[in-house]
Amino acid sequence: MGRAGTLRRRTEPRAVRLLRGFSGVLAGGLVALAVALLVAGVVAQQRAVPGPGAASIGGHVVAAVAAVVLQRRADRSPAAQAAGWAFAVMGLTAVVLAVLWLV
Repeated sequence: MGRAGTLRRRTEPRAVRLLRGFSGVLAGGLVALAVALLVAGVVAQQRAVPGPGAASIGGHVVAAVAAVVLQRRADRSPAAQAAGWAFAVMGLTAVVLAVLWLV
């Protein structure tokens, strides 16, 4: 078997690869934050102390799922579209942090 069956690897600009990587880290961070809040909510309920509310936990979970979906689109799209999806992940992260943590 020769090289005829091998797939050619597409070359992408370094900036797009870095952008995808950064947005992937942000999406992973939103997932970790949602899991941490869920655990904190359960522990707070068990110990009868104040903890994060259901709306806060739900908002983080919805945002984490949306970020993962957007990141998957960024990972599977060509360079120009991937940049747009990656910026969408960054924008979503900024909105979540601004609305759920700064307000």
